[in-house]
Amino acid sequence: MHSNNQASFEFQVTATSSTTRARAAVLKTTHGSVHTPVFMPVGTLASVKSLTPEDLVAAGARIILGNTYHLYLRPGCEVVQRFGGLHGFMHWDRPILTDSGGFQVFSLAKLSKLSEEGYAFQSHIDGSRHLLTPEKAVDIQLCLNSDILMCLDQCAGYPGTRQEIRQALDLTTRWAERSRQAWMNRIGMDRTGMDRSAAGNTLFGIVQGGMFSDLRQKAVELLSEIDFPGYAIGGLSVGEPKNLMLEMADYTLSLLPTDRPRYVMGVGTPEDLVEMVAMGADMFDCVMPTRNARNGQLFTSSGTMNIGNARFKDDTAPVDPSCTCYTCRNYSRAYLRHLYKSRELLAYRLNTLHNIHYYTSLASTMRRAIQNDEWDDFRNRFCNQARLATNNI
Repeated sequence: MHSNNQASFEFQVTATSSTTRARAAVLKTTHGSVHTPVFMPVGTLASVKSLTPEDLVAAGARIILGNTYHLYLRPGCEVVQRFGGLHGFMHWDRPILTDSGGFQVFSLAKLSKLSEEGYAFQSHIDGSRHLLTPEKAVDIQLCLNSDILMCLDQCAGYPGTRQEIRQALDLTTRWAERSRQAWMNRIGMDRTGMDRSAAGNTLFGIVQGGMFSDLRQKAVELLSEIDFPGYAIGGLSVGEPKNLMLEMADYTLSLLPTDRPRYVMGVGTPEDLVEMVAMGADMFDCVMPTRNARNGQLFTSSGTMNIGNARFKDDTAPVDPSCTCYTCRNYSRAYLRHLYKSRELLAYRLNTLHNIHYYTSLASTMRRAIQNDEWDDFRNRFCNQARLATNNI
């Protein structure tokens, strides 16, 4: 545990599974504590689509994610800064994590050019030209005043050659060093006097290395030397086979320091979360619950439900009889199908409420199972349910 009298970021493991690497922990930030394992709903544009902050609190969300690239381009740092950061701008008083924007430059910018300095790109909104450097990514995130900042990294697609992945790893490492130095400079501390917990914002490094286990190991070694308060695993769920993703996650998680939070970026299905918690992961984010909700796919204890199916036309039951979310307490499958087929805006809100609640409840259930040393029982029940489930209940 890292702490002092000024501490605003602390991480403490509170329970571990006796049979796996699964663990429960508490991550303390300026804007409150986060109990892990935790799922972070994605609020790319300072909004989890269709939900208010009060909805998110009611659904069990403890921390949400925002995006540096998008918020930098619109509404811009100057606007957000008028509100003291994202919390005041979007009326959210719990922790926020922001990603660095590197993936969005890679995937969204009209024209982008990678160099040692950073990403030169044209905005996908208006074509304006910008340069995103490791230092600027830190500056933007400090302006947003997120609790957890991410280093700028180079996203390497799948499949990539060993040489391409190694070059991306090396550049990501050099950028990580620059990011950490910029972070310390901005908060007025030199490297030798730095207490990681004293700053109001904290910075995570990102482990790359593609699908090469030795490169993943090299990345962990290099980032550990730079010494970050937390570590994220990037470059997963980018098109690789599921078994390879799980293999790389398992190997990388086994190498990361046990006294720091471990964040698996952009993952994934409920089954992915359970498997990776068993491997020792603490934090997750994914657009799946919100995106699937808008496409009429609802997560339940009996599998994935496609609410648009004709069989639900006059079904009076809730989406999931065992669910306690606002949607399941008040609305039937028939009504939700009607809204969805009619393209009523309320459909997206009610579906999203349910899916976010499902994910946050899954994280809470995993946490209790670890704390009670009942992880194997929980995992067996969950896997049995998953095997019995179909995509068309």
